[in-house]
Amino acid sequence: MSVSSVQKCVMIIAGETSGDAHGAHLVRAMKKKDPSLFFCGIGGDALKAAGVKILVDAKELSVVGITEVFAKIPKVLNGISTIKKVLQSLHPDLIILIDFPDFNLHIASIAKKHKVPVLYYVSPQIWAWRSGRIRKIKQNVDHMAVILPFEEDYYTRHNIPVTFVGHPILDSYSPLDKKKSDHGAALPPVIGLLPGSRTSEIARNLPLMLASASILQNRFKDIKFLLSIAPAISREWVESFVNPYQNTCRIELVPGNILEIFEKSTLIIAASGTVTLETAIYGVPMVIMYKISPASYMLGRALIEVDHIGLVNIIANERVVPELIQGDASPGKIASTVSDLLNNPLELLRIKEKLKLVKSRLGEAGASEKTADIGLSLLTSHP
Repeated sequence: MSVSSVQKCVMIIAGETSGDAHGAHLVRAMKKKDPSLFFCGIGGDALKAAGVKILVDAKELSVVGITEVFAKIPKVLNGISTIKKVLQSLHPDLIILIDFPDFNLHIASIAKKHKVPVLYYVSPQIWAWRSGRIRKIKQNVDHMAVILPFEEDYYTRHNIPVTFVGHPILDSYSPLDKKKSDHGAALPPVIGLLPGSRTSEIARNLPLMLASASILQNRFKDIKFLLSIAPAISREWVESFVNPYQNTCRIELVPGNILEIFEKSTLIIAASGTVTLETAIYGVPMVIMYKISPASYMLGRALIEVDHIGLVNIIANERVVPELIQGDASPGKIASTVSDLLNNPLELLRIKEKLKLVKSRLGEAGASEKTADIGLSLLTSHP
């Protein structure tokens, strides 16, 4: 792999599905402003489609939970070794890191040694847990492009160059079809199921969602369920979870089209993560649930520094939507929480109004464009 002496080289690293998508939008924005740029790095199908030379597939590195990372250590070390070799041989003009903190903060320190400027897009949630990582960021990152409103003040207090660019999911937002989306509690309810985008979290969360769906089907005879299948997930694999329930539950699989679920759902059961913010932006009431390994949960609870788990509630700074985490994420508890909401139209309306406030706090569209400008500025200021 070689790059001409005139052509600028940008390395980009995204280890998660959402980061892969955000990174692809950023690459396209930067290429639009400077078509000569060459991109390489770690990512998935979205970054590859955007023209990035993929050195390591992100699927090899993605993991959920603190203790689960141990199983991936060999591949993580191999990924670090690959990036280190490229940094030494190619010496890119800029490295863009997207979330994925345990891996990316290590890469940032290597980049610093090679005097490669570092732009960090989508901050690690250091304000929620393991806040000591702020020291590594201050030492090794040239600029933070943050997507949550309170993060700008957080980094400013620590004298780290930072810009709030707004949330990238706003870039693809378009109002829903009102004829499809105005579902009231009086109509037969439609429940969206969003179990996550990684096999490990789906394997933990989907069985709980399906078991709760079975309970709800007995309580609301006309209820229907729409199950989202993330783009990188095998439909056949998801069907293996769903098949035992097909004779007792009305479950429709919706691969790759989450907007259809937002349009049709009265309420959504969502695994905690970025998708809860997307649900909030589209104004759909939700119940947030999540389950990880007991050891990861115990370690996480010991380190966490915020009152809420769901991003929606963190941004609102109040419990806007229910959170059912770990032991509370049982089929019975999920079904009871959903039932209570479906039987309380006023509460559903209250949640919708609160979600409008959350959306307003996420800024305006244009995160990719703003971050692209920061990246190009770093390229020109570090010849």
